[in-house]
Amino acid sequence: MERFSISYDDWVPEEQKLREALCTLGNGYFATRGAAEENSNNEFNYSGTYLAGGYNRVETEISGRTIENEDFVNFPNWLCLSFRPEGDEWLNLALYKVLDYRQTLYMKIGIFERDFRVEDSLGRRTHIQSRRIVSMRDRHMAGLQWHLTPENWSGPIEIRTALDGTVINDNVERYSELESHHLDPLLTEQLTDNSIMLVVETKQSKIKMAQAARTNLYHQQQPLEPATETNQREGYIGQILRFEVAEGESYVVEKIVAFYTSNDRAISEPALEARKDIARAGRFEVLQVRHEHAYERLWHRADIGIIDGDKTQQLLRLHIFHILQTVSLNTIGMDVGVPSRGLHGEAYRGHIFWDELFIFPFLNLRFPEITRSLLMYRYYRLDEARYAAQQEGFRGAMFPWQSGSNGREESQVLHLNPKSGNWLPDNTHLQRHINAAIPYNIWNYFLATDDQPFLSFFGAEMFLSIASYWASKASYNKERQRYEILHVVGPDEYHTSYPDSEGQGLRNNAYTNVMVAWVLQKAIEILDLIEKSRKRELLKELCIDKEEFDLWREISQKMYVPFINEAVLNQFEGYEQLEEFPWEEYREKYEDIARLDRVLESEGDSPNRYKASKQADALMLFYLFSKDELHDIFGRLGYDFNEEKIRRNIEYYRSRTSHGSTLSRFVFSWIMSKYDRKESWENFEALLISDFKDIQGGTTPEGIHLGAMAGSLDLVQRSYAGLEVGDDALWINPNLPERIKEITMRIKYRRHWISLSINHERLQISFEEGWGNEVNIGVINKIHEFKKGEVRTFSLSGKTS
Repeated sequence: MERFSISYDDWVPEEQKLREALCTLGNGYFATRGAAEENSNNEFNYSGTYLAGGYNRVETEISGRTIENEDFVNFPNWLCLSFRPEGDEWLNLALYKVLDYRQTLYMKIGIFERDFRVEDSLGRRTHIQSRRIVSMRDRHMAGLQWHLTPENWSGPIEIRTALDGTVINDNVERYSELESHHLDPLLTEQLTDNSIMLVVETKQSKIKMAQAARTNLYHQQQPLEPATETNQREGYIGQILRFEVAEGESYVVEKIVAFYTSNDRAISEPALEARKDIARAGRFEVLQVRHEHAYERLWHRADIGIIDGDKTQQLLRLHIFHILQTVSLNTIGMDVGVPSRGLHGEAYRGHIFWDELFIFPFLNLRFPEITRSLLMYRYYRLDEARYAAQQEGFRGAMFPWQSGSNGREESQVLHLNPKSGNWLPDNTHLQRHINAAIPYNIWNYFLATDDQPFLSFFGAEMFLSIASYWASKASYNKERQRYEILHVVGPDEYHTSYPDSEGQGLRNNAYTNVMVAWVLQKAIEILDLIEKSRKRELLKELCIDKEEFDLWREISQKMYVPFINEAVLNQFEGYEQLEEFPWEEYREKYEDIARLDRVLESEGDSPNRYKASKQADALMLFYLFSKDELHDIFGRLGYDFNEEKIRRNIEYYRSRTSHGSTLSRFVFSWIMSKYDRKESWENFEALLISDFKDIQGGTTPEGIHLGAMAGSLDLVQRSYAGLEVGDDALWINPNLPERIKEITMRIKYRRHWISLSINHERLQISFEEGWGNEVNIGVINKIHEFKKGEVRTFSLSGKTS
């Protein structure tokens, strides 16, 4: 369990909110932070509970403007559980003397445990072992169990249990000036002597949530019958249970909670279902056994084994664990996307960005059913994307940079710079490259699964609609005799306009332009793949005629890509004319310049003036495509692009990037793995600890960075293990760093389960099972046909990286 757990052996209030995020338990349906159940929300404790897809819109007056934001709602706190010797203070680690404290996240079985001893003002010592689950098997259920032992005292004791719907959204300090009340109380009810229920509803989106809780007491496996007092007020219901304890004896407190919402399928009404489930639920151990069996099945698919002699294995499993807390088999069939900060906090308001681009490669080869469901989130919002394109004068579908409930653009109009306290215009919604990320995800899901029905019906319609958008957004430059993309912002995000310009956006972001060429070319290929009857249906339905089809082909061959001295991709047209940034001066002046945009704005300056990037931009192309694919894309566009130019691009941008995003370390680690393995490993190590150590200084307590976590896994499987899903086969070309001795994993390629074991000397491949009896696997540069049940070993001793 050591490499399947994360432990903290002390109580440090200042670190608690970071630990809460990292110890979040979820099941893809809802999640709860690893907060102390005995405390309400305060400076050091935040017991957020979040529902996948649980959004609500509110308005706030800021700087004389009414701003509407769609927020990720903090739903009622179900954890509330505390004790006190009768007449004394309720348990509070800030008031009691903490004698011992340890909290452990057991990732293999999905259990969060707190084990601590406290002493009150009268010298009474009490030992509490707390265990918590959010059931992966029974997605509507969660539970808390205490083993409470009075070590040196006897007498009357009170247990307080509650459901608290008076909570607000208060996890992100820079949002504190925004409206934070999202819940209207509907009902509090005592169901039985030991069961209570709370029903709330979001103010605007009208999502109704019912929570029903049952609290039982046991001593030596026998149920106790405490005196019970129920307290109710608007949005809150609690019970106080009174009984006698004896010194040295252990008492069990069990709190089981059922959750239902109006978004659920196959229900009558949330309160009715919650009432039913809490009446039927067994004891905590019964719930736990089913929960652990579900985790056993998940880890059998998801685990990536690493032998390296340090904490890499532990942190990789932490990253796998949090992907599964956010999206799991329970997610399938739900109308939800992947929030970039997981179900772990309120940063970015739980919105859906482009992080799927980094998360799907892991899911595609283990849980393709989840990827398919998440892609449907985009499909269901296709009409909203069409409307957005139409409103800007374009054809097709334009998906938003930030998406929430219904797929409209949710990017902020204003954002707060916490360094200066200023509210500033936010132009990051111009990151139209989301409309390349979605097609890229569709295509790579298809490559990994060969899911022809999905591609033919849902995928092709999205792909062609986006292609139509790009064809209408591209404009022809007669002087260059090439097509251009204007008024966009690239992945970098630091540059949103030209210096001293009042206009928004940039001309010809290299990454966006290349991706557009790829989208249009791939759209043409997809039309040749799907059934002829479906092709006719789509072309007619989407009003795509031969003239537009020819336009796609022309743009895919004549897209303008800006270069610096014909060798280095120009991040955007005009980037080369910006000032060089005085990096050393600012590193001496400030402890941390990762968020250079905030630093410069606080000085009255702007990164728009400088050759300084927040994260990888043009270099993203080297992550998404292999050298052969890039050679093909640029060759079709009439540009020469070779290995030496890749090296020069890396060298140019590595010294001009601040890594203000956790994703940046991932992309740099990926591309450097083939050119500077030492620097690549240093970036990989920084990526591994980026959330665990909160290297950005306060961002992880607001929610983990799911794209970066998934990126670390993708580095292992596709860069180090060398997996590449091709049109003709699954290719394996290992490139293990010196520090990693061995990698083991199971992957699902086109409905075939394949087991891999890789070290520096050999590669072992086992075709375990599948829907077909043969599968093609390419090793280094040769395709081999594997029969079901076949195991082969290949020597890597003579391989050159």
